Amino acid sequence: MGKNILIIDDEQNIVDILSFNLAREGYDTICANDGREGLSMALSSNPDLILLDIMLPYMDGFEVCREFRKVNNHTPIIMLTAREEEEDKIFGLEIGADDYISKPFSIRELIARVKTNIRRGAATGPAPRPDSPNALNLGCILIDTDKRSVYKNGVPIDLTMREYELLLFLASNAGTVFSREELLEKVWNYKYFGDIRAVDVAVKRLREKVETNTAEPEYILTRRGAGYFFNK
Repeated sequence: MGKNILIIDDEQNIVDILSFNLAREGYDTICANDGREGLSMALSSNPDLILLDIMLPYMDGFEVCREFRKVNNHTPIIMLTAREEEEDKIFGLEIGADDYISKPFSIRELIARVKTNIRRGAATGPAPRPDSPNALNLGCILIDTDKRSVYKNGVPIDLTMREYELLLFLASNAGTVFSREELLEKVWNYKYFGDIRAVDVAVKRLREKVETNTAEPEYILTRRGAGYFFNK
């Protein structure tokens, strides 16, 4: 059985093209043509990934993303936008989208991003013992690599798939500085596609969840002019 992808777009020709090409790659698709229907299907059908247009009838893609993230923080969301404004793209990432791609897009690029995002998932579970072989103990922060869960002072932190992957990568390479381009390749797996602004937004969101004071972070630090690193 193939992975299930929910397409939410009011342009039927786009839906047809996406459905056809995703089916060729072995994915199953379900479709919605407006925001309200899309949110309902997202909540009820448990898709493995959502392709979400921004400009939708009844409820725009931003609202769909925001409402969905209130109950599901793990299913990857790729936003589809015909808008070129940087603010719209950044806003989508800030409210919980994992990625975005601008229309018109190449099917090759879209399929590459779908495959990259859908390979990852996040699970939840009880906090592991600090001495567990499946736990990465970072002082106040504990990463359970089996359950793909993160805890701070024993309390679970609700991270998106992308935030978890970013934290795990930086923590596993503590002290090493990575440029935005390197993180885009290593964490996002986008060697040829991608926007480094997505890295900055993901770091910002991650700091808001793991740091006590984002103005003076303890864990995820910036090396000016070089990139980001996890403080040993």
